[in-house]
Amino acid sequence: MKQVILKVCMMLLAVMVTLACGNRAQKGNETQEGAQTETKTASKTGNAKKAKSAKKTAKKKKSVFTPTSAGAPYEVLLVAGEDDFHSGAVDSLYAILTDDLAGVAQSEPIFKVSRIRQDNLSKTLRLCRNIIIIKIDPAQYTTAKFKYSRDVYAAPQLVVTLQAHDATQFKHFVEDNRDMITEFFTRAELNRQIEILKEDHQPVIKEQVKKVFGAEIWAPVELTKVTTGRNFVWARCERFVKKVEQELNIVVYSYPYRDLNTFTEKYFIHKRDSVMKANIPGPKEGQYMMTTKGFTIVSDETVHKHYAQVVRGLWNIKDYDMGGPFVSVSRVDEKNQRVVVAEAFVYYPNHAKRDVLKKLEAALYTLRLPDELDLERFSYDLDEIIITPEN
Repeated sequence: MKQVILKVCMMLLAVMVTLACGNRAQKGNETQEGAQTETKTASKTGNAKKAKSAKKTAKKKKSVFTPTSAGAPYEVLLVAGEDDFHSGAVDSLYAILTDDLAGVAQSEPIFKVSRIRQDNLSKTLRLCRNIIIIKIDPAQYTTAKFKYSRDVYAAPQLVVTLQAHDATQFKHFVEDNRDMITEFFTRAELNRQIEILKEDHQPVIKEQVKKVFGAEIWAPVELTKVTTGRNFVWARCERFVKKVEQELNIVVYSYPYRDLNTFTEKYFIHKRDSVMKANIPGPKEGQYMMTTKGFTIVSDETVHKHYAQVVRGLWNIKDYDMGGPFVSVSRVDEKNQRVVVAEAFVYYPNHAKRDVLKKLEAALYTLRLPDELDLERFSYDLDEIIITPEN
């Protein structure tokens, strides 16, 4: 009798175990099917957050093996062979890269340049953010060429190769393309700063510009003070750097668009001075910001596939010892028939202003006008400079 009872108990236990395993397997299948359904649904609906997270994860995994580039913005490393150091080729390119920066009162180089021989290009130096390799060889090259690659040894990084048949051909090539070569690296640095602003910008300024103009702009986070007026937003940062007063400013203002004469130098100065007089006063009554005459540099540019007037120059406070450089970008808001101006200006007496001014300048190109806010695809990056040698 005991044996019969024992057999029955064993049979019941076996049935219970089978049922339990079946339930677990079913749950596992349900979970797996659920995961597959969720993946398919996310794929069909284009779940933005999940896609964004996946992209970020993929980027992080890819960048784990790529070291961060070394050096500060607007630094360039020139690399050349032993013979080229004595040919004058390095000197000619060095002179172009270290030429005076336009639009500042004091003499400042466009780039800070270091020179090394090819044999000294160590693994550490390969991490520099901007590298130019000079190759002059009559046995290999017949024409001068400009070639570049991205993120070869580090990121972000540009590695440019300038090749030529001989030193004379090299000098002619870099001299003929001097503006494009400097602009190539300048735009690369501006785009790098735009990428930084994309991830980290001042939300208060963005909101105020949206409120006043129906537009957007990404300003550096350190610009915490904001003043608004009629068709005017002024963001600024006042601080001391090494015991020297430093003021960083971005203003956005607008005025009606009349015709093409709107974009003359004379009209620009007239409108700028009237806006600044009304909105940026000096320390005493009757003192206000104005444009320093005779120092403006006007250029016609293309920004986000549309015309833009870029002006560089100097500003000063009337009857007061205060001034500095400015750069402005004026664009036509066709939707509202007005000109919207984004301007950066700096006060940093007796100190180099290139880096801080360029940092602010990058923010100006992030201005997104009302009709551009409706675009699903919008690129904030500036177009690259294409350098092609003449035949």
